[in-house]
Amino acid sequence: MGKILRVIVAVSLLLFLLGTALAKDPSFPKKTPELLAQGKKLYEQNCVTCHGSKGDGKGQLGSALKPAPSDFAKPLKQWPITKGNLQKIFDVISKGIPNSAMVKWNHLSDMERWAMVYYVADFAPQPKTAPTKKTK
Repeated sequence: MGKILRVIVAVSLLLFLLGTALAKDPSFPKKTPELLAQGKKLYEQNCVTCHGSKGDGKGQLGSALKPAPSDFAKPLKQWPITKGNLQKIFDVISKGIPNSAMVKWNHLSDMERWAMVYYVADFAPQPKTAPTKKTK
């Protein structure tokens, strides 16, 4: 009976560890100049027609789309679906947005989609840091 209990405990532990590993968020790749350059290229090839060259949603087709394309020039926290969460931006690029013109780009590699995440996030204004007081 003890041997069966040890096997059950070992299998349970293995399943727990496997489930924990699979449930972890994927790690974001490091944002690099090369990744941003790749994101720019992909954006210009695939996104500029709707989202515009400034990321403001005013591309050639943007005004004709309902709902209108996202305006990436707004602060990240004001983005309607993602609220500035990079993983959610990745998910939108990967899965698209139902009932909109935003299609899924899952045929691109994960790294290509992360390149686009970082590139579109850079359209948003960066939060200003408070000036530091000088001490005498």
